[in-house]
Amino acid sequence: MKLRTEVEAPKYPFSIGFNTSTLFVGSCFTENVGAIMRENKMPVLVNPFGVVYNPFSIDKSLQSLVENRKYSETDLQFRNGLWFSYDHHTRFSSVSREECLLRINNAVGEGHRFMLGLSNLVVTFGTARVYRLKSSGQVVVNCHKVPAKEFDHQLMSVDEIVAIWSNRIAELLAMNSALRIIFTVSPIRHWKDGAEGNQVSKSTLIVAVHTLVRMFPDNAFYFPSYEIMMDDLRDYRFYDTDMLHPSPMAIEYIWAKFAKSFIDKESEGLIAQIRKIVQAAGHRPFNPATVEHQRFIAQTLTQIAQIMENHSGINFDDEIEKLNSQLR
Repeated sequence: MKLRTEVEAPKYPFSIGFNTSTLFVGSCFTENVGAIMRENKMPVLVNPFGVVYNPFSIDKSLQSLVENRKYSETDLQFRNGLWFSYDHHTRFSSVSREECLLRINNAVGEGHRFMLGLSNLVVTFGTARVYRLKSSGQVVVNCHKVPAKEFDHQLMSVDEIVAIWSNRIAELLAMNSALRIIFTVSPIRHWKDGAEGNQVSKSTLIVAVHTLVRMFPDNAFYFPSYEIMMDDLRDYRFYDTDMLHPSPMAIEYIWAKFAKSFIDKESEGLIAQIRKIVQAAGHRPFNPATVEHQRFIAQTLTQIAQIMENHSGINFDDEIEKLNSQLR
């Protein structure tokens, strides 16, 4: 008897590993999967503009990375004691204008450099709804707690999304014809739109993405994170306490599906080794001076040295510092 409907992600005609670089942009679901890869020390960069939800703003952020745009003081706003940019998430906000601008331009510069020779781009759309400032018509990434009366909002159409993103994909491929673009739709519900509004928004995104995949079959692909959450993990035990975001268990499950579809075999084995090392470095023994624990530290440091000898790009500085601090 079958007790659940399991969604199997397909195999793709390429793989992701420690020899390929991957940029993640978009909704907070992107942060979840990207963070796991980053924790496993894979060559990734996650959301240089912070969490971005709608296709218009994600496209704009990519354009800024391509151009290596330099933001200036005139691009910043000041409200409620904070300087911020409507192109960025709140994590860039600061009580200091100079600090805010420094954070923004450092992140853009890092993102621009990372895009040079980029192998994979993972794009997660969260909502088709955009918010515009009434005063200027600017589409904002985040409302930064500015009163809702200062914004108009509208639902992007499938045609609008396809028009914007077909141009973006064509421009990216003109710079890097080998680039692989993985689209996903975030399974996190935008409840402020209501149940019906959320469904209309997600449906718009799914149709737009599948249209783009058909237009660029050699370079654009779809990973069914939305379907895995909605049709496979159909139980509130897989949701966080807000009943909207996936729980850590659900995130790990979707990551396992992603890894099965994309991560190459050699990298799977290396990830397993790295996870053990990270866990070992994070372990705080009751008595680190024991012979057994000192031997364990030495063995772990040897494992790190062996991995770094074969993979010089992997950074174990934090783990080495923690382990050395326990040596007696």
